Amino acid sequence: MNGDACPCNLDCHNCDKFVLSGADLLYWRRKREQWRLLAERAPDDATADYLHCYFEPTARAIDGLEKALAGLGLLDDALALDLRKPQDYFHRVWSTAFRAADLADAGHNEDEYSVTCTADGDDPEQGVA
Repeated sequence: MNGDACPCNLDCHNCDKFVLSGADLLYWRRKREQWRLLAERAPDDATADYLHCYFEPTARAIDGLEKALAGLGLLDDALALDLRKPQDYFHRVWSTAFRAADLADAGHNEDEYSVTCTADGDDPEQGVA
């Protein structure tokens, strides 16, 4: 495999074709919780702030995915998925996908995420994790 079929060599952070579907929601929600826990256990505030800022674009994409799924009436289906069991891959939760960059724009909520997410002039990676 090694990304041979992927034109971006599995560089999802910089891929404008990276998409998320409703089937991805629970996975990314767990990832968001992992990043929050890492930031909580950071040795200092600067490290915690960096971790929050680094994951911010992904958090916005997760929020956007939730909004998009809710708008299509698929949020409850996505939250009820049990990925340990065989799935109907033709169901709309699996087959309806959105570009991650578009979801990040739709999920932007200035009240929840810091508008200034830079520390000491170092920008965390701006792509979706």
